[in-house]
Amino acid sequence: KEREIVLEEQILTEEEKKQVEEFSRKIQLEHSTSILQYGAGVQKKMADFSEQTLNRVRTKDMGEVGEMLASIVTELKGFELAEEEKGFFGAIRKKAGGLGKRKIQFAKAEANVDKICELLESHQIQLLKDIATMDKMYEVNKNYYKELTMYILAGKKKLLTVEKEELPKLTDRATLTGKPEDAQTVNDLVNLCSRFEKKIHDLELTRMISIQMAPQIRLVQNNDTLMSEKIQTTLVNTIPLWKSQMVLAVGIDHS
Repeated sequence: KEREIVLEEQILTEEEKKQVEEFSRKIQLEHSTSILQYGAGVQKKMADFSEQTLNRVRTKDMGEVGEMLASIVTELKGFELAEEEKGFFGAIRKKAGGLGKRKIQFAKAEANVDKICELLESHQIQLLKDIATMDKMYEVNKNYYKELTMYILAGKKKLLTVEKEELPKLTDRATLTGKPEDAQTVNDLVNLCSRFEKKIHDLELTRMISIQMAPQIRLVQNNDTLMSEKIQTTLVNTIPLWKSQMVLAVGIDHS
C-alpha cells in the first residue's frame, strides 16, 4: 500500500501532496455518512462529463461532409469526362459553337461547385470550433483525473494510518481488558475500514473512466482535424486548380 501511494504521488505537485495530507487527517471513518459521500461530488461531475462527451460524439455526423467532398470530385470529373468524350484538345480546335457549349457546361459545373464549397466552409468553421472544444474537454478530464487521484490517495493514507496505528492500539486494549465493548469497537473499526476500502476501489473505477476518456477525446479530435484538412485542401487547392484549367481551356478556345 505504501508503494502504491508513493507511485501515485508522482503526478502531484508538492502543494497538492500537502493538500492530500491535510485532507487525509480530516477524514472521519467513524461517520458512516462521510464514507458514503466520500468523493461522490467528483464522481457525479465525471458521470455528467461522460454524458456530455457521449452526446457530442453521438450528434457528430461526418457522413454529410464526406458526401459533399465526394460530390465535388464527381462534379469535376463529370465535366472532364464530358470533354474527354469529344477529345479535350480536339474540341479546342473545333468551330466557335463548341466554345459556347463549353461555357455553358463550365457555368453549370461552377455553380454546383460553389454551392457545395459554401456548405463545406460552414462545416469547416464548426469543425474548428469542435477541435477547440475538445482541447478544453481534454483539460477538464485531466483535472478530474487528478482530483480523483487526490481523493484516492487521501483515503489510502487514512486507511494506512488506521491500520498501522489506531487499530493495533484498540486491539491491544481489547485484549488487555477483555471487555465486550472494546472488542466491538475493534470489530466496528475493521468493518468501517473494509467499507472505506470498497469506496476507494469505487473511486478507482471512476478514475479508470477518466483514463479511457482521454484517448477517446483525442480520437474524435483527430477525426475532426483530418476532415477539416481535407476540406481545406479542396477549397484552396483542388477547386482553384480546376478553375485555372477551365480558364486556360476557354482562353485557348478564344484564340
